[in-house]
Amino acid sequence: MTAAKSRPAGQAAAGDVAAIVAGTHGDPFAVLGVQQAGASLVARCFIPNAETVTAWTLAGKEAGELSRRDDAGFFEGPLSIRKRQPLRYHARNAGGDWWVADPYSFGPVLGPMDDYYIAEGSHLRLFDRLGAHLIEHEGAAGAHFAVWAPNARRVSVVGDFNGWDGRRHPMRLRQDTGVWEIFLPGIGAGRPYKYEIIGAQGTRLPLKADPFAFRSELRPATASVTDAPLRHQWGDAAHRDFWRNADPRRQPVSIYEVHAGSWQRRDDGSFLSWDELADRLIPYVVDMGFTHIEFLPISEHPYDPSWGYQTTGLYAPTARFGEPEGLARFVDGAHRAGIGVILDWVPAHFPMDAHGLARFDGTALYEHADPRKGFHPDWNTLIYNFGRREVVSFLVNNALYWAEKYHVDGLRVDAVASMLYLDYSRKAGEWLPNEKGGRENLEAVAFLQRMNKELYGHQPGVVTIAEESTSWPKVSQPVHEGGLGFGFKWNMGFMHDTLAYLAREPVHRRFHHDELTFGLMYAFSENFVLPLSHDEVVHGKGSLVSKMAGDDWQKFATLRAYYAFMWGYPGKKLLFMGQEFAQRREWSEARSLDWNLLDHAPHRGMRQVVRDLNLLYRSHPALHARDCEPEGFSWLIVDDKQNSVFAWLRRAPGASAIAIVSNFTPVPREDYRVPLPQAGRWREIMNTDAADYGGSDKGNGGFVEARGQGGDIAATMLLPPLATIMLEFVPE
Repeated sequence: MTAAKSRPAGQAAAGDVAAIVAGTHGDPFAVLGVQQAGASLVARCFIPNAETVTAWTLAGKEAGELSRRDDAGFFEGPLSIRKRQPLRYHARNAGGDWWVADPYSFGPVLGPMDDYYIAEGSHLRLFDRLGAHLIEHEGAAGAHFAVWAPNARRVSVVGDFNGWDGRRHPMRLRQDTGVWEIFLPGIGAGRPYKYEIIGAQGTRLPLKADPFAFRSELRPATASVTDAPLRHQWGDAAHRDFWRNADPRRQPVSIYEVHAGSWQRRDDGSFLSWDELADRLIPYVVDMGFTHIEFLPISEHPYDPSWGYQTTGLYAPTARFGEPEGLARFVDGAHRAGIGVILDWVPAHFPMDAHGLARFDGTALYEHADPRKGFHPDWNTLIYNFGRREVVSFLVNNALYWAEKYHVDGLRVDAVASMLYLDYSRKAGEWLPNEKGGRENLEAVAFLQRMNKELYGHQPGVVTIAEESTSWPKVSQPVHEGGLGFGFKWNMGFMHDTLAYLAREPVHRRFHHDELTFGLMYAFSENFVLPLSHDEVVHGKGSLVSKMAGDDWQKFATLRAYYAFMWGYPGKKLLFMGQEFAQRREWSEARSLDWNLLDHAPHRGMRQVVRDLNLLYRSHPALHARDCEPEGFSWLIVDDKQNSVFAWLRRAPGASAIAIVSNFTPVPREDYRVPLPQAGRWREIMNTDAADYGGSDKGNGGFVEARGQGGDIAATMLLPPLATIMLEFVPE
């Protein structure tokens, strides 16, 4: 008390001054800015390298000359103004003068309702409150920064605007939520920044990128970047209205899976921008007849060979392809052309890069603290703590963010199986059972259900697709029926079984006939997407055409037959880029696809098959309208092992039935009898052996005739070698 009495009115305590200068003060807003001193006001600021400082109001009125208390740059002094208001300072030294806005003279931006919903874990607009936002606040334009770091002793925003000096702009702690915030006047778009965090033990952590950064620097730089809200004027209302009112299970969905960094590149090997991708990729996808583009993850990630699956910036489109506005233009352009855009989304795990989420405030904050739940042995990554409501809120908000801000049509959720099982890729003793003693990750289940409920509830028309490789029940069933709530699930079994079958020499296929028929035992247990994805053409697996058995002609013929088999099979379709023209080399993220292959007829023929299959699939409801329902499928020939022939029927109400017949041997089958449901003419609408595709041009002259015979109806036809044909009933 004695020391306080001896201190002149309005003068900060020596301990406060020393702590501000050292960057260790627990509450800088109680010392800096405009403070009450009896009946008058004083101002205090910390401006390193300044020799004199004068305070001014934002309106341009001089408010007082401040005196230097500490040579490091601590100034204070009485003000001539009568009411609290934001200030700016005119600083001088021997080298010149400059202006400094005073963030400590501004009030908070976040309010008590933010605190309430953040603490409850129910805030669904975190992306409007956390991160860096360019706003007008109390008469000044600037940037508001907010970050969750509940166990930190101090958090400062640092950047080129303060010499990356963590003493300059320590933030205000909101005690109820562990969120730190500060408004920095005068900060505009395009400014790199990070957070300097002092952990609970007083240790300075590596500088952290903003978990809610909406823009990032181009790797290898890792700072977050301030950015204005998206200004794009959207013109995709018709596209979005269509999908809001459609049942996607009954629509044609044919997805072209794309790695944006290697589909095509510039002549010098550099990445295309979003605008260049739009000019090339969208017309290509339209011409090819696909309905959707699915991008491998395009959120910010430090390491190119991770293909985006080890993301450090879930809210920031990667800087590899230009500014975020470019992505908005791409999605809008795709929508105007009738193409949906799906993003791969990775809520399962995150990398351990020092600037990322790992031990964000010096503690296991985003990840589970126990490595038996928090470390992923397969990928050397950290697993989100799905039992923590703030982490769940971070991820749920991210799903909503992509749908709202970038109008994406869907999220394909990566590595769902790794989230669902506590013992995924772990030996006995390396995992912790759940509260019921089981291996199911009940917290991850609750997270996935919550994410799907919020996304489907707030963004109708958006779909979620699970990459889930086990027999977990009801993945694509509604949450209220005990499901996980996804719209679709990847059918990994289809991909595995069919590729295993077609890798066998044709003479051996008769012994593995059930590899193609077994899938129909479960084909309608979920809403399936049939994926021939990037995972099948990496890590030494070769390309799809290289997996097919036989010589080069047989490989191409088999792949064409396989595509038609798949497009006729129940389920939505997905094909990874390059496989539509039979890329020969294994895919690499480091180079463009081998587009020069299209100079050769077999590759052009393959692409034409895929294009024609997409057009057939989209224009014939029998091939898509009952993709997820058993009523749309029936076997015609299921057990002809000797000839490796399969035939089935696809139906939809009000549409002509379509029969699909596949011959997976190089032997043409003359006078082969196929039972059909109706007598009359059946038009051959697809024959993968056609000369235009590179086949041997065997067929049925465009039609077959189905006739009644002893109570049965059948057509006798020629089955081309290693080919699939499709026949459509032609009413009289």
